[in-house]
Amino acid sequence: MTHRAGIAFRTKFYVARRTLVVDLGRPRRILSSAPKRGGVVRARYVLNHQVPANPVTAPQAGRQWENPARYLGQVAAQLGIDGASVGLMTAVDLRQLVSMREEEDGVWVEGFMTVGVSNAVRAGEPFRTRSPRQARPAVGTINLILVTNVRLATSALVTAVQVATESKTAVLLSQGIPSSTGLPGATGTGTDAVVVACGAPGDGPTVRYSGTHTLIGELIGRLVERGVRQGLPRTLYQ
Repeated sequence: MTHRAGIAFRTKFYVARRTLVVDLGRPRRILSSAPKRGGVVRARYVLNHQVPANPVTAPQAGRQWENPARYLGQVAAQLGIDGASVGLMTAVDLRQLVSMREEEDGVWVEGFMTVGVSNAVRAGEPFRTRSPRQARPAVGTINLILVTNVRLATSALVTAVQVATESKTAVLLSQGIPSSTGLPGATGTGTDAVVVACGAPGDGPTVRYSGTHTLIGELIGRLVERGVRQGLPRTLYQ
């Protein structure tokens, strides 16, 4: 795992059975685009499960890949997780997990990120022109899991996802990452997911706004920028 030496996290996390488990301690409000329990939910755990680079042709291939939510539910059960969980999938080796923290004036954000861009795409590309190989799920996913002590209104949860996405895209553009179809200026990958878990009563301040003119927005943007930049494959710089 990659993180700052000596950094003290408030959020418990560990890797077991090829799965990153983020334990929030108690159920929290979460907004995500996760395949398992996406949307606005309450959950204690967030999982990021490592799958083969090409699950369709992997030895484990079969019906388990037809329903990612069900498969991730089975993963949670195998881990002994009996509480509500949000689940993601990635083909990035979890040894490349980037974990980071930003804090200022009693407000903190912690991030757990897996970054792969072999499935990069520029928003607006015609999806019908992408070959099955280019459209493989999980190959190059950028998964962002953000946890904060701030109690975010629903609109602020949405804006937090927006800021995280803007920051991720800014890094890809600044590094000249192309789409896997050859077009310049990839804005993400075809399977990216974002999870934002906010604070519970007594954890931190309540905010209605989280855009780039706010402290929480600044911290999210800075954290995601550092994490995505650090998580990009080293081969991109050679």
